[in-house]
Amino acid sequence: MKLKKQHKSVFVQPLSCMTLSIITAIGISPSVLAATAPGSLHLPKQQPQKIAQFSGADTPERSQLLQEINALYNQRDFKGAEEKLRQFIKKFPDVAFGHFQLGNVLFRQNKPEAAISAYQEAIKLRPKYALAYNAIGVVYASQDRWTEALREYNQALEINPEYGEALTNLAQVLWQTNKRTEALASLEKALNIFKAQNRNEKVYQVEQIMKQMKALDDPSVS
Repeated sequence: MKLKKQHKSVFVQPLSCMTLSIITAIGISPSVLAATAPGSLHLPKQQPQKIAQFSGADTPERSQLLQEINALYNQRDFKGAEEKLRQFIKKFPDVAFGHFQLGNVLFRQNKPEAAISAYQEAIKLRPKYALAYNAIGVVYASQDRWTEALREYNQALEINPEYGEALTNLAQVLWQTNKRTEALASLEKALNIFKAQNRNEKVYQVEQIMKQMKALDDPSVS
C-alpha cells in the first residue's frame, strides 16, 4: 500500500528546555496521533532542539551571551536569537555548540539550507557530533528528502548506537519509504533505550507511533 504524502509544517510547538548531551537530540513533538485518512500515517512533526545549556567550560562573557540567547528564544524572537548567536560565534568561533544552536534557530525561521550549513560547521569542529547529524536529518525529512535524511540518521547512529531520538527519526523515514519491518524494529530499539533511561514521555510517544503503524498494517489492531 503506497503511503499518502503527509502535510507538514516546519514550525511546531517547542519542547521543554533540554540539557545538551549525547542522548539529548532533536526529537519529535508530543503531538496527538489523531486519526487521518484511511491508510495514511500521521507522523509527529520533527523539530529543532530548543536552546540547550552549554556543557563545556564557561566564562562570564559566554554565560551572559547564552542567557540572552535563551531569553530571546523563549520569547520566540528567533531573529534576535540568531543575531546573538552570530555574536557568540564571532567571539568563540571554535565552539561547535554555537554553530549547532545557530542551525536550530535558522530552522525555526524556515531557512533549511542555512540551518544545514550551520550544522555542518559544527561537525567540522566536532566530527563525532551525533546531534548535528541528526539535526541535518530532521531538516531533510522536513523536505521529504528521505535518502539524505536516512544517510544523516545512520551517521548519527554510527557515532552513538544508543541514540533514541535518531532511532525514532530513522523509523519514520523507513516507514515513509515502505520499509515497515525495519521501521518497527528501529522503534522497538528506541523504546527499550527510552525505558532504560526512564524517559517516560518518549516511551509514550514511541508506543503511540508503534501502535498506529501496526494498526495501518493490520486494521484489526486497535
